[in-house]
Amino acid sequence: MTHEAPDSESTTQSPSRSGVFDQATDRRVERFTESISFDRRLYDQDIRGSVAHAQMLAQVGVLTAAECQQITAGLEQIRAELDAGQLPLRIELEDIHMHIEQALIDRLGDVGRKLHTGRSRNDQVATDLRLWVRDALDHTDRLLADLQRAFVGRCQQDRDVILPAYTHLQRAQPVLAAHYWLAYCEKLERDRGRLADCRKRANVCSLGAAALAGTSIPIDRHDVAQRLGFDSVAANSLDVSSDRDFVLEAAFALSVIAVHLGGWAEEWILWSTAEFSFLKLPHAFCTGSSIMPQKINPDVLELIRGKTARVVGDLQTLLVLVKGLPLAYNRDLQEDKTPLFDAFDTVQACLSLACPLVEGAELRREVIRQRLDRGYLDATTLMEYLIRQGMPQRTAHHLVGQLVGTAMERDVPLSELSLEDFQQFHPDLDERVYHVLGVENAVAAFVSYGSTAPTEVSRQVQLWRTRLGL
Repeated sequence: MTHEAPDSESTTQSPSRSGVFDQATDRRVERFTESISFDRRLYDQDIRGSVAHAQMLAQVGVLTAAECQQITAGLEQIRAELDAGQLPLRIELEDIHMHIEQALIDRLGDVGRKLHTGRSRNDQVATDLRLWVRDALDHTDRLLADLQRAFVGRCQQDRDVILPAYTHLQRAQPVLAAHYWLAYCEKLERDRGRLADCRKRANVCSLGAAALAGTSIPIDRHDVAQRLGFDSVAANSLDVSSDRDFVLEAAFALSVIAVHLGGWAEEWILWSTAEFSFLKLPHAFCTGSSIMPQKINPDVLELIRGKTARVVGDLQTLLVLVKGLPLAYNRDLQEDKTPLFDAFDTVQACLSLACPLVEGAELRREVIRQRLDRGYLDATTLMEYLIRQGMPQRTAHHLVGQLVGTAMERDVPLSELSLEDFQQFHPDLDERVYHVLGVENAVAAFVSYGSTAPTEVSRQVQLWRTRLGL
């Protein structure tokens, strides 16, 4: 689809411009107020809404069956032309809604002019946007589920890998790799929950609210809502004509997804460095350097991390846009679509690349294993062993800290301290203390629900496989 050149002339008058005006619209105003450059992507939703509206008008007797059939057929023809990029787009028609209506009028004359009976562009645009957001939420949810499957799909191949987990970017405790993968599944599941909640509030029919007060035409709003798959009909025409809560909520949910993806990307960028060397990224998702031939740069992950800022910025734009707007509709709301579209496009693009990245990355098992004894990952398990022997937590915490200090001075893991070393700090300790030392023993010692205990992780993996249909 292409726009007509800005200075071209047209004799077509926008259907939205009534006879009250005594001057034609200034061409500069047309260029300033047009939204066809971005809202053209609403054409499918606009046509779906118009078809349902026409069918309802026929149902209540405002249109004849023949007129409804003509309008429906005309709209489907226009849809085909838009699908093929064959309908000319002109800035004097402002937006996609006027383009479709004018194209219908050009084909059907007065029959086409009847379509807008009982509605306004205000409720029409709101309905189109709700339909578009609903579709976009569903698509985003499918991409999130694909990424969850990618993480769960790794659990079997990485089932015997133990990783160091971090707090403050310092080594903390050992966890199974599968436990780590499932942590992201949990985050993504909350993201999916937020999308589902947003969908409920977006899936409310605006059509029939007209400009702001409703209409004296005997329309059936529930009929339209049913035809379009809405769960309910907005109860207050004044509210729904200006409501963009669902846009803000969608942008917020997308921002959280972006933040989760950004954190994951940051972690894997670190893991792929020589300093960590935990992870080998698939080369198809990396780039080289223009001067350094050895470089394998994680550019895709870096861009996912960077694009987080765009999505958060889109949310801020929308919040500032609606701040302080009086009831009901204001033309400011035309500006809601660009940041909303960008937020969805950006998150969906990131998710589309995250999935093959997760599937194709390889853990550097030997490097991870060789370094696992660094950082005293078993210290907390040793402390809890002492607690189970009857020692108060704070006493055990202090004692293990002293043992770690001794091991650090000698540059050895806790498991290489002698029994005499342990008994120096607590004379009742015996050989059994070594049963909880070392990362393998530390992992095996976990028992709590939701922990990295091998049996618990296996159970969670199976639950996720069932949930995701794997």
